[in-house]
Amino acid sequence: MSQDQPRRPSNNTGGQARTEPIKYGDVFDVSGGLADQRVAPRDAAMMQSAENLSLGQSPKGGAAAAMQSAARRNENAGLVGHDELSPAAREGMTVTEMDAPGRRVVTESVGGQVVDHFETPVTAQPAVTDAFTIGDALEAAAVTARYKPVTHSDASAIQAAEVRATGRTGVVPGGVGAVAKSAANANDWTMDEDDKTTLGDVLEDAKARLPADKAVTAVDAERVTGAELRNSPDLVTYPGGVADTMTAAARLNRQAT
Repeated sequence: MSQDQPRRPSNNTGGQARTEPIKYGDVFDVSGGLADQRVAPRDAAMMQSAENLSLGQSPKGGAAAAMQSAARRNENAGLVGHDELSPAAREGMTVTEMDAPGRRVVTESVGGQVVDHFETPVTAQPAVTDAFTIGDALEAAAVTARYKPVTHSDASAIQAAEVRATGRTGVVPGGVGAVAKSAANANDWTMDEDDKTTLGDVLEDAKARLPADKAVTAVDAERVTGAELRNSPDLVTYPGGVADTMTAAARLNRQAT
């Protein structure tokens, strides 16, 4: 699908049993450590979720489709596990859009490297029949930034999202915002990265834990982004994190009206 990010030639085994897994370097024009990492099933699922949130659908011939094909072949050959996730995927996946006259430029990245870059006509954007809610955006972040340890900037963003969803002036006791804050505090004292609570742990069932929910608006996204930025040591939002998924949801809801 990409015009600017060419795919590598297919690694055809000619019917013989595959002994080496398909790696990112076999599918995409990438370099460094990413090129040597095998494409895993949960990588493909994460990219599909990122595409659905940012684009309203998973485009035919996009990065997720290519990853699903590679991951399926790897799994069928017994070269990866069904629940396997690559190190690059743990760093996050992003799908970003930039509007241009008469077209929309889409860039898809894995672990900070661009794997696909293409353009679509603005008129081809499908209508979104159901608005994305704040709960949807939080659960999307549980997928796109699943293995990111919860920090105080994440907790602040989640609390701001909860306030916008419920209309309350404070954090809901025992709610997703309170859990996020508790996780960030605990992570401060946890030395082993593997033992830290992640966004996936906190946000996996966020929608069900919100006492109220609402469609994401641009104002909601701005408030959440501001909360994440104010508490970020580097004054940046995390790719695929709460602010990013809120912004993507607000954009899709605006395009649907």
